[in-house]
Amino acid sequence: MSASALTALAAALSVLAAVPATPRPAPAAGPVSVTARAETPAVYDDDAGGNADADDPAVWVDPARPGRSLVIGTLKEGGLDVHGLDGRRLQHIAAPQAPGEDAAPGRFNNVDLVYGFELNGRRTDLAVVSDRGRDRIRAYAIDPAAVAAGRAPLRDVTAADVTPVFAATEAEVDDQTTAYGLSAYRDGDDAYVVVSQRERSRLRLLELEDRGGRVGYRAEDTLDLPRSFTLPDGTAWRPCADPGELPQVEGMAVDQEEHVLYAAQEAVGLWRIELDDEEFERPELLDRVREYGTPWSYDAAEEECVLDTAHDPGFGGDHLSADAEGVTVYHGDDGTGYVLASSQGDDTYAVYAREGGNAYLGSFAVTDGPATDGVQHSDGATVVNVPLGAAFPKGLLVTHDGEATPADGEREGTNFKFTRWDAVAAAFPEPLTVDTRSFDPRDAG
Repeated sequence: MSASALTALAAALSVLAAVPATPRPAPAAGPVSVTARAETPAVYDDDAGGNADADDPAVWVDPARPGRSLVIGTLKEGGLDVHGLDGRRLQHIAAPQAPGEDAAPGRFNNVDLVYGFELNGRRTDLAVVSDRGRDRIRAYAIDPAAVAAGRAPLRDVTAADVTPVFAATEAEVDDQTTAYGLSAYRDGDDAYVVVSQRERSRLRLLELEDRGGRVGYRAEDTLDLPRSFTLPDGTAWRPCADPGELPQVEGMAVDQEEHVLYAAQEAVGLWRIELDDEEFERPELLDRVREYGTPWSYDAAEEECVLDTAHDPGFGGDHLSADAEGVTVYHGDDGTGYVLASSQGDDTYAVYAREGGNAYLGSFAVTDGPATDGVQHSDGATVVNVPLGAAFPKGLLVTHDGEATPADGEREGTNFKFTRWDAVAAAFPEPLTVDTRSFDPRDAG
């Protein structure tokens, strides 16, 4: 964007951030409960576990046999795991080693899919990953023939010359204000990735490109979301954060047909941002976390923020408890469907209509069931509407579980839970839509 455009956008954001002093609606009924059908093995963030910490999933739909589809999950410093729909691990990819003694190692944070990217003259499905440790985007080609043959399906196709997404120098990479959240989408033959910056409020739009049979990228646009807000009573408020940190975004998803980005600013709420002509349009704050506007102080001894809930002015929302995290879009017919956002603070997921003004429709929780334990502290999530074989004949929701049980002694595990979408839909008093035909993720864009 030009300097004048950025100035105008900043002025618009200040208006959008000043939420009008309208009465808060009555809280919706409590969240409904669903149970997962399968899960991945727990991983552990310690030396014995390879410093693996599950975070964000993506689902690759097999074009020949949907029941053979893959769930790809990031493990931060532990790299990347590839699972079948029964939860079994089929492949492990290590994160890149540190390039020097004092440098940070690779750390895979978020993952998403790009179908049919033209690479070296062939249509290739890609898993794209934000490498928070090295401030890069990594790309992995997915080979359907390898899946059919039972071989490792992912292959690194990242161009050797990719540069940091946010850092100006390699030394600055080690400050770790690096590539964090990620969401991908297609626009015709072009493919794009939206990346957020850790401990900052910045988003960057990248276009993927073929560099001699490897995947590179170039920056197209940058957007800074607000770091402070004017409350309805005229006072200024900034979200709770450690010293030097700004309110960051991690969970993001792009509506693949409408090209609308939904971005969860963790301590603020859920933003809606249209993407047009390779640019970010004006953001709209769709919903706020309950803690929005609450005064806070910083406890240096405990190194944490302390909310002054006794003086909460009541300007927060009713549906999200900080942190607002993983976001995913369920695509239905003619613009219908849902936007799902993880409300990490109360272990639920808020559901909004995809169309119109994104009305809030209710919340659900993934609770203990006969096949798996429940989901707590969830980061990433992804939903697929198409049939995926006998286990998930009407779509699949995959959610990160930040507290997989039973624990291994004092080791805290994390993993991913697989839930039938029709089970989620049927749990609501007014059932949500189950539409397996109107949208095919392979044809999106």
